[in-house]
Amino acid sequence: MIPRLTGRTLPRLLILAIIIVSSGFVAGCAAGGGGSGGDEVKISGDQFRLSGTQRDAQFAVGSEGFTEQEVLGNIAIQVLETADATVIDRTGLGGNEAVRQALESGEIDLYWEYTATGWLVHLSETDSISDPREQYKAVARQDLQENGIKWLDPAPGNDTYAIAASEKTSSDLGVETISDLKRLVEDRPKEATLCLNNDDDFRTRFDGLPGLERAYGFQFPEENLIEMSVDAVYNATDEAEICNFGVVFTTSGFIRELDLHLLEDDKDFFAVYNPALTVRQDVFKQYPQLRKIFVPISKELDTETLRKLNYAVDVQGESPERVARTWLRDNDFIE
Repeated sequence: MIPRLTGRTLPRLLILAIIIVSSGFVAGCAAGGGGSGGDEVKISGDQFRLSGTQRDAQFAVGSEGFTEQEVLGNIAIQVLETADATVIDRTGLGGNEAVRQALESGEIDLYWEYTATGWLVHLSETDSISDPREQYKAVARQDLQENGIKWLDPAPGNDTYAIAASEKTSSDLGVETISDLKRLVEDRPKEATLCLNNDDDFRTRFDGLPGLERAYGFQFPEENLIEMSVDAVYNATDEAEICNFGVVFTTSGFIRELDLHLLEDDKDFFAVYNPALTVRQDVFKQYPQLRKIFVPISKELDTETLRKLNYAVDVQGESPERVARTWLRDNDFIE
């Protein structure tokens, strides 16, 4: 996802069942669950014996220190345990640069990263790629060549920036798209107030507010920009007293909780942040089964599913570990 500032060794679990996931299953949090189109995923206790290492497979799994990353990290942990690997939990390491450094140094073996983060931050590219598949192909090719990092197929979920408003505000002001917001700024600037997260650099980054204003050809009055904590942005946007609009993350559980309306990015400005499991090339060469195990799981992680998983943690107060386990079980990936 958008870069955010922000072990324990688990026991081996032997499961002798073969679990088949097809498009006929609809359960739990997955939107259109079992949308793997007939593909089979077999998560069983002998997965890593195929590599010739018998039961010696061990993986250190990392993540950044925010809700979605911790849920994704726990999904990886529980799947690997089910496949009879020993897992070292190093989730919650910090920001994206710290976790990436841990991967490159060998402190961790794999973690979920976001395609645009890989492209814009780790590879230091300055031009976003709006097409999700082209973004993935570009970052996967270049990161493997330059850094020996293997990207598995990405999830369809997109944890990117968005401009939100309450349904009432959107209707009353006639703002459904960011182009509509541009017209509001030009015609009734006092009503175009925007709340921003004061712990995020959206206000200054080239793929944040300056780039957005440049792409759409308008500029918010400086006095219309109100900074506050990330949680407060969602509530303030819903209440529409301090600000009529807010900068949010598209997979946030608070969007679901408050039923916020996301303005259409009708010029496709915002970068695409699809999560994908990233693995050091030497690890992937030893355990190519990782692709077969994780790609069917990744396919089910669309934007609405990620939003529901985040909602379960941030709003309902469940632990990332429990949320990950429930989702995997409900979708028949593990017992």
